[in-house]
This record gives sequence, structure tokens and C-alpha cells, in this order.
Amino acid sequence: MPTETVELPSKGILYPEGHPLSSGKVEMKYMTAKEEDILTNPNYLKQGNVIDKLLQSMLVTKFNYDDLLIGDKNAIMVAARILSYGKNYDIVVKGKEHTVDLSLLNNKEIQEEELKKGNSFEFELPATKNTVTFRLLTHGDEKEIDQEVKGVQKLQKDSFPEATTRLKHIITSINGNPDKKNIRDFVDKYFLAADARSLRHEYNRVSPDLDMKFTYTDEDGVDREAALPITMTFFWPDFGV
Repeated sequence: MPTETVELPSKGILYPEGHPLSSGKVEMKYMTAKEEDILTNPNYLKQGNVIDKLLQSMLVTKFNYDDLLIGDKNAIMVAARILSYGKNYDIVVKGKEHTVDLSLLNNKEIQEEELKKGNSFEFELPATKNTVTFRLLTHGDEKEIDQEVKGVQKLQKDSFPEATTRLKHIITSINGNPDKKNIRDFVDKYFLAADARSLRHEYNRVSPDLDMKFTYTDEDGVDREAALPITMTFFWPDFGV
């Protein structure tokens, strides 16, 4: 079975020494009919984990999938699409069809010196001047956040605390205090929207990821940049045909 090497946006810097992902690379195989069975599995589709099941099946490098940083997972997902149905991805932007060459997407430029300190970053909130430390989320963290949000919704049907729940998992200390109850109280009662927005911007700035922007030409002949939309046709190219 032919395989390809995929470069991780994090370059493996944020993983512990000796971890399979610390090399900054993973090996993936091409999609087979077995993986197409995964894409059409009704149970996976209903549970919302069909893409994760697909990626795990295509990964040759063995590691705990929950350890995977979200930015690295995005790069693996795009690589899986290329190894499955090719590099050309047809989309519609403002009513006009475009074909995006996925192989031209690049990893974000990262400040390696910042990452070498480990998965812990310090940031002063501009409005209140509180100092927080935060970490980048993994696939395992995302599962915990999703379960927590669903648990709250069972008790409060009109509630959707996704944003605050995410902040509670990202922040690791406030003014040097790592107490989890203190962090949750701060997010629920004292976290100004302006500070939360600034923290999200800082999180995105330091996060290794795939640059999911592409350039297209609009109806006036002007080149514009936009975020790549991930639609059903990304892994189901015949959807709607």
C-alpha cells in the first residue's frame, strides 16, 4: 500500500520528547474501499465522528489520537482528502464555481521560540490587566468540551455555553492561581467580552495550523482572499449529484 509523509504545522515541537508526533511528521496511506465504508457508516454519521474514524484508519503512524493538536489534525484532514479524491476541490463562492488546489495550502508561519517553552502561553488581558496562562487544545480536549456542553444542555435546554466552556479548558491559571474553580468563576462572572476576544486572537496567533485561506478572482477580475469552506463535498465529492 503506497503511503505519503505529512508535515505537521506544529513541527512536533509541542509534543513530549519521544512522542510519535514529536518528529513533526506522520505517515498516511491512500484511501481504499474500506475507508469509503467508513464514510457511509450511518452510526459514525449520526455520532458525528465519521471524519475522525476516517483519519484514524488512514494513519500509518501509531499514536494516541486524543493527543493530536487541532491545527495538526486540520493538516491531516486536508492530506486525507488529497490522498482520497485528489487535490482539486470544487467550491462555489458568491454564486461562481471555483476549483481550489488543496496541495497549495501552506502551514501557518509559527514562532518556534514561543513553542519551545511548551504548551503553556502567558497573556495579559488588555482591559483588566489580569495575567492568564493558557494552552492549545487537543482532540481529546475537544471531546471533553463537547460532552460538557451537551451535559449542560440536558439540564438547561436553552443554554449553549460552548464559548465559555472552551475558555475554561484553555485557561490554566489567572494571576498565577491554577485553581480550576477560580478559573471557572472568573470566566462565568468577571471575564469581559473585550478581554475574551483578545485572548482568542492571541490563541489563534500562537496556534500552529494549516492556513485555510485561498485566493479567487471575483466578477470584477479582482483577486480576493477568503477562508476555505469545508462542505459536504470535501469528503463526499458526489454529494448532491
